[in-house]
This record gives sequence, C-alpha cells and structure tokens, in this order.
Amino acid sequence: MFTGLVQRIGTVKRVSRGRGLVLEVAADVAWPRPLESGESVAVNGVCLTVVRCDGSRFTADVLRETESRTGLGELVPGAKVNLERAVRAGEALGGHLVQGHVDGRGVVSAILPKGRDVQLRVRCGRVLAAQSVLKGSVTIDGVSLTISALGDDWLGVDLIPTTARETTLGAKRVGDGVNLEGDIVGKYLAKGAARPGLTEAALAAAGFC
Repeated sequence: MFTGLVQRIGTVKRVSRGRGLVLEVAADVAWPRPLESGESVAVNGVCLTVVRCDGSRFTADVLRETESRTGLGELVPGAKVNLERAVRAGEALGGHLVQGHVDGRGVVSAILPKGRDVQLRVRCGRVLAAQSVLKGSVTIDGVSLTISALGDDWLGVDLIPTTARETTLGAKRVGDGVNLEGDIVGKYLAKGAARPGLTEAALAAAGFC
C-alpha cells in the first residue's frame, strides 16, 4: 500500500527484454533506509517487487499484464520516474490510500496556467471519470492529487510548484501518456451501485449516509 506522496525521482538505468520486461532504476538521491529485496516500490504509480538491489539502485520484473496496462514498457534508459516505497504500519498517510494497481492509461490533453499553479487535464475514459468526484482523489504517475475539474471522459488536477518540481508531472507535455489509478472508495461504490438491492436507503440504514 502507498500514499501517493512521491519520495524520490529515479532514473531508468537499464531496460531488458528477454523472457519479459526487466527494469533497473536508481533513485537520484540516496534513501535514508537501504532498499531490501522483496519489498515493494511504486514506479510511476505501479507496484513492483524489488528483485535485486544495491544501495539506491534496484531491479524489478514487470508482468506482461502490468506492461499492457501501464506505460512501463515505454520507458527507456535515462527516463525519469516517480518512486515511493510502501508505507509501513504506523507511518503517516499524507496522501490517500493507493494500491499501485493502475487502472489504465490517460493522455495529457491540456496544461492551463492558474497564477503560480497549473492545471493538468487528462483524458481518462468514461469509466474512471464516472468513478471520480470533484475534490476526490486520483493517482497520476504515482502522485496523489485532488480532482479540481471533471468531465464525461476527462479530469483535471491542479499542481502547486512543489509538486511540479519534485515529481515528473512538471515536465509533462500535451499528448504525453500517464498511469492512472482511481480512488479505491470510488471503485467499490461503483461496484456496489451495480448490485440489485443496494439503495441509498440501505446505505443509510447501514450508517454510510
């Protein structure tokens, strides 16, 4: 489990394709606690398992399913990625609950200046848009963000200068692809709404309204 608060920017050092995709990534700044084999690290919002590690550099295998649903297969040596280690019990949850299970790809459709800030608009498809709400949460390339605008098949998020500077989102351009993970609460509500008998009255009786 993650929070969507990016801890490091990383650089892709090696991409290999033998029987499957393997990524080697190094954090640009050393971790305060060394990486360990077997732990989880979110790379652009994708939960990966550390297979081998040496200091701040680690290697991870990428499932074919993961490659098909994310942009990890498009990475090349030198590419910058957002990194977050899995949250430990007792640590603060500063963003929102993020699984690292990407729902699909989005495309940056507009970048709109808003004073010192900037709004990033992303075409996300109708399913994810329907599961989202204004002022709700979404994860874009591993960054926990608040939805500030919403359409039938797109959403917008505002970036403060710190977020733009300390994640890869500040370098995005119109047409760039991004990994998207919707808020887990929205997914369960959408799933429940499709079940017969689950009504607003039933939710209220159960204490949810």
